Amino acid sequence: MLELIKEISSLSGISGRECAVREYIINQIKDYAEYSVDPLGNLIVFKKGKNPAKNKVMLDAHMDEVGLIITAITSEGFLKFLNVGGIDNRVMLGRTVKVGEKAVNGVIGVKPVHLVEKGEEANIPKLDDLYIDIGAKSKEKAAEYVRLGDAAWFAGDFVEFGNGFVKSKALDDRVGCAILIEMIKSELQYDAWFSFSVQEEIGTRGAQTAAFAIAPDYAIVVETTTAADIAGVKDEKRVCICGEGGAVSFMDRSTLYSRELFDKAFETAERDNIKCQPKTMVAGGNDAGAIHKSRGGVKVLTVSVPCRYLHSPGCVIKLSDADESLRLVKALAEKFAAW
Repeated sequence: MLELIKEISSLSGISGRECAVREYIINQIKDYAEYSVDPLGNLIVFKKGKNPAKNKVMLDAHMDEVGLIITAITSEGFLKFLNVGGIDNRVMLGRTVKVGEKAVNGVIGVKPVHLVEKGEEANIPKLDDLYIDIGAKSKEKAAEYVRLGDAAWFAGDFVEFGNGFVKSKALDDRVGCAILIEMIKSELQYDAWFSFSVQEEIGTRGAQTAAFAIAPDYAIVVETTTAADIAGVKDEKRVCICGEGGAVSFMDRSTLYSRELFDKAFETAERDNIKCQPKTMVAGGNDAGAIHKSRGGVKVLTVSVPCRYLHSPGCVIKLSDADESLRLVKALAEKFAAW
């Protein structure tokens, strides 16, 4: 799992530009299952189990990461951009990025602090104030390497540290992708469908079409979610805690989950001695929001790996949470298939 997460999180794949991630996953699973790619770019996979499933179960993880898209080149050769997905401006200042098909190195810059007017020092810079510096001396020189509409993505290194923690860009949701890859490579009790979805970060668009095509009875979304188990945050505001297993949602901003499935997750975890925890805040949203409204309706559940510093170049997870989430998702998929 460690090597898989390391490799897949290093790939570039902002929303709408998931090709490299998709090809990597295909190379991982092509000898274990049947697959196809739909017009939007979702990778749809069918894995035959030991037995036919009474209910069709869909397992979903999204391939895209948050990033930037180039909107203009200034006369001085700097790149202006907009966010693709939700990114806090504070995590971008001074960060290294890669830009375009040539993966040009760049740094996100902002006006130096000694030039900021008095009284504005504590203000968070607006997106319009930021730019990417690729070292070009003019607009014409920059245009030799970058075109409008090119993607830019964080260049966060993969680092192991502490007691089983890792740091990388794009752990949201390459961790979920890694979990599903491991499932596909394993022996399953029942037939299962998998969706590696596109464009989750800009409105759960890929999952909408994937769910329509698969037409599942049940779906399990495998995600990451905010772990605020950090200094100065107490009680339910911590959302979930690294090291306590996957976080199971009862509600978020896009889905009110079935109480029956929520309870079944914890019953299954207790029966199989799997670590899991409730997600204690109603916040965020994921592909479940699109899947549960597909066709005549789908019963959904989300299992998320706790992740500190989400949507930043330095996402942090504990590897044991990915392992525990894999165990829980696999057990629940078997339960739902035979229910």
